This record gives sequence, structure tokens and C-alpha cells, in this order.
Amino acid sequence: MTEFLIANMAPLMFGSLIIFLLSGFPVAFALAANGLFFGFLGIELGLLTPALLQALPERVLGIMSNDTLLAIPFFTFMGIILERSGMAEDLLESAGQLFGPIRGGIAYAVIFVGALLAATTGVVAASVISMGLISLPVMLRYGYSREVSAGVICASGTLAQIIPPSLVLIVLADVLGVSVGDAYAGAIIPSLMLVGLLVLYIFVLTIFKPESVPALPKEARTLQGKALLARVLVAMVPPVVLIFLVLGTIFIGLATPTEGGAMGAVGALVLAGIRKRLNFEMVRSALDTTGNLATFVMFILIGSTVFALTFRAVNGDLWVEHLFSLVPGGQWGFLVVVSALVFILGFFIDFFEIAFILLPLFAPVAEKLGIDMVWFLVLIGMNMQTSFLTPPFGFALFYLRSVAPSTSYEDTQTGKTIAGIKTMQIYRGVIAFIAIQVFALIMILVFPQIVTGGLEEHEKIDLDSVEINIQQDAYGGGGAYAPPAFPSLQDSGAGEDAPAAEPDPNAALMDALKDSAAQDQK
Repeated sequence: MTEFLIANMAPLMFGSLIIFLLSGFPVAFALAANGLFFGFLGIELGLLTPALLQALPERVLGIMSNDTLLAIPFFTFMGIILERSGMAEDLLESAGQLFGPIRGGIAYAVIFVGALLAATTGVVAASVISMGLISLPVMLRYGYSREVSAGVICASGTLAQIIPPSLVLIVLADVLGVSVGDAYAGAIIPSLMLVGLLVLYIFVLTIFKPESVPALPKEARTLQGKALLARVLVAMVPPVVLIFLVLGTIFIGLATPTEGGAMGAVGALVLAGIRKRLNFEMVRSALDTTGNLATFVMFILIGSTVFALTFRAVNGDLWVEHLFSLVPGGQWGFLVVVSALVFILGFFIDFFEIAFILLPLFAPVAEKLGIDMVWFLVLIGMNMQTSFLTPPFGFALFYLRSVAPSTSYEDTQTGKTIAGIKTMQIYRGVIAFIAIQVFALIMILVFPQIVTGGLEEHEKIDLDSVEINIQQDAYGGGGAYAPPAFPSLQDSGAGEDAPAAEPDPNAALMDALKDSAAQDQK
């Protein structure tokens, strides 16, 4: 029995964690409990040493002192303040009036505002709920297809997963050891491509199914001319300027992601104050929500650190590599299996849990296969975004279902009775948008330049092929004088007449260069 436990400690740890997760036990405590239990078990069996667990305090302190993770509460606070100060309502109403005269105008407005909310709030729930409460009644009032209405709101809300400054990208960058700035730069073009595909789909509907996306009637367009222009400038320009200030300073290297997040939080407070919507209760509520989310993330990260420490000590990383070595297809086989696993798990667990549990296991394998880690990061982020839409467990569907009318109701403006939206109509509505996101995912797989094209290329030097020749003088040095080399203590037993072994300066220099390069890669 002891030999069996020692030989199978890694799969037993992983299986035990799956059982804990399926039982509904809190993820953070499940991770920590598994790590500690199997750590003590390994010590008892003689597989591990007690000194292993002495590394835990330093690891926890390392997490608490990680400056990058400070960006999470900053961006969360910024998004909550902007959302609760009424920015979403102003954006949707202004965009609806701007695009209303054309077919599919409200759908275009939802996509455009969804992208802006994604770049400011960064939270899927806030985007979907806001647009469900504000835009859905308008779309139903003027004859939009229920399937199209539900699908475009859910799909636009999930843009918060991939458009910078997404919390998903920050977490994935920290877990995969990638610069947050590179993660943001790599995600810009894919996210814009996805927005363009959504717009293209609505445009196709306006041609082939115009009755499903009608234009707003003239009586519904209350703003025109200078009044509309003023409303657009007041509602849209400030958040756009804030987005460019935050992301622009990060991209040009003027600010770190943490500093950019802090600037965004201050900017959100300023915008709320300018609109005269800033009050103590809103700030207190935003701080409570931010504190809860930040604590949630930190506890999961600490738990995953405890689990990873023991899992790697029992050669769990080698076990995972061995499993993927059995998958045919090399890089493509690995990417297909990982994508399928992340996609399926996205039905049941939050992206934080996927990031902290699975990605530390996949990252070493991806590096050994020569996969670009920024590209891998964006691929995983897009995959998680798609899982938010997939019936029957997609979180975006639940968010919309919670605010969409399920029964008939009387419209307050027209006085007409409008039928509610059935759950199956929401499910059918997202199918086309899932296909769009899968198509975008395939495009990134086939054309990785979509992600890596905007990144700086760092020249890679093979240190094993570099030769440095140093002219040696009579004493073996490179200068005018160098003291003679002393005999090695290990050679002292060879006899007094044995010649002294001279150190090779070329070998020592190359070793130092390799060590320095290894540290830079870490």
C-alpha cells in the first residue's frame, strides 16, 4: 500500500481535488486542504521532507507583496464606480439615439456600448445586467427578434473577458508569468476583430432578415441635431478618454498596470463627481464589493500555492507532462485538449478557479512545446469567454435570465402588452454568437500573428553557439599581468610534480552568461 501511495501521489492529489470541487466545497480551502494533507502524508511516508512546508510562509508573503495583483482591486473599483454612477445608462441611451435611424441600430449600440463597458467595468455580470435592464425593453418594444436581442446582449457583455483592461488578462498574465502590458497588447487586435465580427453579423441580418432588427420609429428618436451631438459628447467622450489614458499609459510604458489601475480608479471618482452622482453610500458599496472580490482572488491564489508546492514536490508536473506526451499531434494536440478542457470546465467553475488550478499545470508543458505564452494566454482568455455563452450553464445566460421578463407585461410608454422571453429563446439566441466566437478562436489558432504581430520581437541568442576568444598571456590572463593559477585542491592528491590545472576563462564567462540569461527568462 505504501509503495502504491508513493508511486501515485500526484494522480491521487488531482483526483481528490476534483472530488472536493464537485462536492461544492469552497475552492480556496479545497486547494489548501489537499496541499497540506498530501504534504503531511508524503512526509509520513518518507517521500517528502518537513523542510518542504517551511517554504509556505515565504510563498504567501510573496503573493501579498505582488504589485501586479494590486491592479485587480483598482480596475474592479473603477468599473463599479462607473457602472453605479449611471454611465451605462447614459451610454446606451445616447448610442441608441445615434444609431437608431438605421436598421439594427439598437443592436449596433449594444455592441458598441458593450465594448466600452468591457474596457471600463471589465465585469461580465455588470455589462450583461446593465444592458439587459436598459436595452432589452427597448428592443422588445420596437419589434426586435427575441433571439437576436438576447444573443447580442449576452455576446456583447462577455467582451469584458477579453478587452483590456480585463481582470481575466491580469490573472492569466500573473499565473503564466507574462507581462500584463504584453497581454493587453496581444489581446487588442483579437478583441477588435471579435467586435467587428459581431457588427458584421448584425449587418448580414439587416440584409437577409430585416424584420428581426428594425430601425427605431421616428417618434422614438427624441434627440436630433445639436442636442444629439451634445448628448453624445457628454456621455461618450469622458469614458473613452479615461480608457485611452489608462491603456495608453500602460502601452507606451509610462505607467505599470497597477499605476494605470490606480489612475483609472481616481478618474472614475472624478467622472462620477462631475456628473454629481458621487456619494458616500455608492463609494462604500463599491469598496465592499471590491474588497470581497480581491479577498476571493487572494484566498484562491494562496490555496493554489499550497496545492502547487506539494504537487510539484511529488513530481506532479512531470506526471502532467507525461499525460500530454501521450496526446498525438504535438502542439496542436496539446492545444486542442487544453481548449476542450477549459471550455468544458468553464460551464461549471469560475475563470479564477480555472486560472489558478489548471494553468500552472499546463504552462510548463506549453513552454516545452515552444508555444508563445502571450498567444497561449489570449487563446485561453477567448476560450473562457466562449464558455460564458454556452447553454445550459453559461453565466451570461443566467445574468440575462435574472433581469429579462419571463411573462407578459404592459409597456409603460406604449401601453401595449409585450410577451416575455422564454429561457429556450435565450439559448437559441446565443448559438449564432457562439459560432462567431468559435470562428474568432480558430482564426487566432491558425493565424497567431493576430496576437503576436503587435508585440516587440526580442532577439533570441543561442548561448551554446557563441564563442568568445580571449588572448591569453604567459600567465593565462587577458591583460598585461595576471597572477599564476594555484593548483586545485582536488588535484593535490596527484603528486607534487603534477602540473597545476589552469582555469578556462572562456568556460567561466559562458557559464555566467547562461546563468544571467536563465534569470532573465524567469
